[in-house]
Order: sequence, then C-alpha cells, then structure tokens
Amino acid sequence: MLLRLAYLGVTNAFAMLRLLPMTDRDKDAEILALRHQVTVLERQLGKDRIRFTPSDRAFLAALLHRLPLHVLRKLRLLVRPDTVLRWHRNLVKRRHAASCRPKRLGRPRTVHSIRILVLRLVKENPSWGYRRLHGELLVLGVKVGASTVWEILKEAGIDPAPERNSSTWTGFLRSQADALLACDFMETVTLSGVRMYVLVVIEHGSRRIRVLGATTHPSASWVAQAAKNLVMDLEDLGCRARFMIRDRTASSPPSSMPYSRTQESTSSSAASRCQG
Repeated sequence: MLLRLAYLGVTNAFAMLRLLPMTDRDKDAEILALRHQVTVLERQLGKDRIRFTPSDRAFLAALLHRLPLHVLRKLRLLVRPDTVLRWHRNLVKRRHAASCRPKRLGRPRTVHSIRILVLRLVKENPSWGYRRLHGELLVLGVKVGASTVWEILKEAGIDPAPERNSSTWTGFLRSQADALLACDFMETVTLSGVRMYVLVVIEHGSRRIRVLGATTHPSASWVAQAAKNLVMDLEDLGCRARFMIRDRTASSPPSSMPYSRTQESTSSSAASRCQG
C-alpha cells in the first residue's frame, strides 16, 4: 500500500506541474471534460459500485479532507463527501494506533538458526548437557546464554539436566566403536571328525568379521602370529582400532593373547565376554 501511495503522489505531483503553464480557461475546460467523463462512467455503471483500493482511498482522503463540506458537496465525485471524510478519519486512526502500539515485552525470541543448531548438536551428541552445548556454541562463535540453551531444550521436550552428561558403559562402547576390536575362539568339527579352533575378530565400527585362522592346537605362538598378521592388515587399511576385547573365561582354549604392540599400537583387554 505504501508503495502504491507513493506512486500516486509522484504521478499527481507531475500532473500539477503540467497545470502551471495552463491558463484558467484551459483548466476550466479540462475540469468540465473530467466532470462529463465522470457522468458518463456513472451512467454506464448504473447501480454497480466502484471499488477503491486502500491506496486510492488514502490519496483522495489526504487530498480532499481540507475542503469544507459544502465545497465537497459541489464537487463531482464518485463517492459521497461523507465517505471521503470517513476515509480520512480511518486513516488518522490507523496512524495513531501504529504510533501507540506497545512494544513487545521481555527478551526477543532466539534466532531460529541458533535453535536449529542447538537441536542438531544434542541430536548428534545425546550425552551432552546444556552446559556442554553452551560451551560448544561459544567455540563455534555463537554468543548465547546457558539459560537460553536450557529453554531451547525444554521447549523441544529434551531433558537439559546435568545428569545427561554421565555416560554408561553401553554408551561409551557405542561412541568408541571405531576404536574397538573383539576376538574369541569358535569350535567346529570337520567332516572327518577333527575338532578345530577358529580365531575370529569383529570390528565393532563396521561389524565386519575377520577369520584369523583355524588350528587343532591353538598355542600361544600361533595366536601371537595371528595377532601380528591382523595388525599388519589393519595398518594397511588405515584402521583406527586401538583396543582389543577378549574372552578370559575357562571355556576358552588353553592359550591367551600374549602379543601386544609396544610402539605402533596400544592393546587393552577387558573382562567383557564377546561371543563369536
């Protein structure tokens, strides 16, 4: 509406400049011609009403409200003079209401992009609390208060309590899956009736199973050689595994995992059981 009103003001200003070199006789002739055209338009429309846009109403009200009512009644208008005055009163009311409208109280709402970022971080890191999230946002250059992060999590139905920072053994294993390997022996009997012990390893990150070898007598030296072969294969593949989980139960064959890398890698055993 404001753009349309500005356009009407500019075009009519140029129209007034066009009237300056005209004589009074020429102006009277143009006025009579315009009045006659209004009469023809009313005759053709009949009972149909002409619809004015809000910008048209505002322009006519601003242009004609200074004229006395008896002068307005003498003009050849498409609407009644009372209608023009009503348009002007409504225009003044809207302007007054806009200037007196109270400002919004309280803090402004958090920027939508920050809310999306907080929810994305907590989705990718479910163990983080609101203080950890607040610290990560500061690292990213996003300046927002810790209480704001708390409110975002509460509004999204996510518990922002600090207890969420404590991790369980299951959560630790899931987050460190790429660095974990697990090994165990599997027994099988061949068609000839010979009992074989198969050493298998699982990569927790990809769930890939590796068969390191099979033997009837899993000695310590045999297991050590199989472990060396595994380490060389993992180095060639660029694997990031750093820990090995092995079985220590009595059901395992009489051998252990004596091989551990001293320089190239770190090996760690846990008391957890990994079934083959």
